[in-house]
Amino acid sequence: MDPDYFKSYDMCWGTLGTVRPFSNFHPDRDAMEIQAALEKKDAVTLVRILTNRSNAQRQLIAKTFEEITQRDLAAGLKKALSGELEALLLELLMPPLEYEAHRLQQAMAGLGTDEETLLEILCTQSGKQLQEISASYRHFYKKDLEKELKGETSGDFAKLIVALLNKENVAGDVQRDIKSLSASLNGKKAEAGPWIEILTSRDSDHLNKVLFGLEMESGQMVDQALEKKFTGDFQLGLKVLVQCIQNPDVYLAKRLMTKKTPIVQGIMVSHSEDDLLCIRAAYLKLTGMSLYSALQKQYKGDHLQAMLAICRSED
Repeated sequence: MDPDYFKSYDMCWGTLGTVRPFSNFHPDRDAMEIQAALEKKDAVTLVRILTNRSNAQRQLIAKTFEEITQRDLAAGLKKALSGELEALLLELLMPPLEYEAHRLQQAMAGLGTDEETLLEILCTQSGKQLQEISASYRHFYKKDLEKELKGETSGDFAKLIVALLNKENVAGDVQRDIKSLSASLNGKKAEAGPWIEILTSRDSDHLNKVLFGLEMESGQMVDQALEKKFTGDFQLGLKVLVQCIQNPDVYLAKRLMTKKTPIVQGIMVSHSEDDLLCIRAAYLKLTGMSLYSALQKQYKGDHLQAMLAICRSED
């Protein structure tokens, strides 16, 4: 891994993450401790260090580890660990852009496509972040992300996915956008075009006004209108996009409620330094149970301790 590669990512996190930079950070000390832990297969020490450092700090640990031992840290983890804990710690070692590229690649790997994971990433990342993720995808997989997405999707859904990947903020008029979306729903066959064009080319403040205005005009929730007028993957895509415009934290909290480990780990690792506190709050409001308590019911052993460390605390 090129040590400068991860620096291209915008690392100026807000304060709504659960994982923060470790204040008394000594990468050489961490690397030595990890080396001893790998030899003893001491998962407790590996979890303690890797879940209590920021991603940028983990990159420095991996670099220092290689300099001291002439070995690759990821390869060492694969040898010492197995199962879900191994997968989680390897994910924590990936720089943010590489990790999102990895999640997209996994969603398209093998038989069938995990459309909702594609949508989750494309709907919750900014246009700038997606361009950087595309570059990372090309760097690691030697393939063009847009072409790969087109190969996995078809029809209006493919058009929506590509528009999301290339999303931008173009100034628009709220009333005109409400009219366009309203008109697209009024014919015998709903038009996909205006939904794709408007929902992938305006900022979220503008779109929230448009969606609110559309609900006022039609007398029904946007979700209900989409269910009546569209079908299949395209309907799913629009519904996810609308949820992510209106309240991305609630959408991600609902995803956590599936209790599927790849989804839970994916969201927690991806959002740990960004906005996991907001997702935790949304989860508590939706379920009446804290995410911390839910994880304790679902996982056990060292894997549980790693998940709890990323979640950070009870709500």
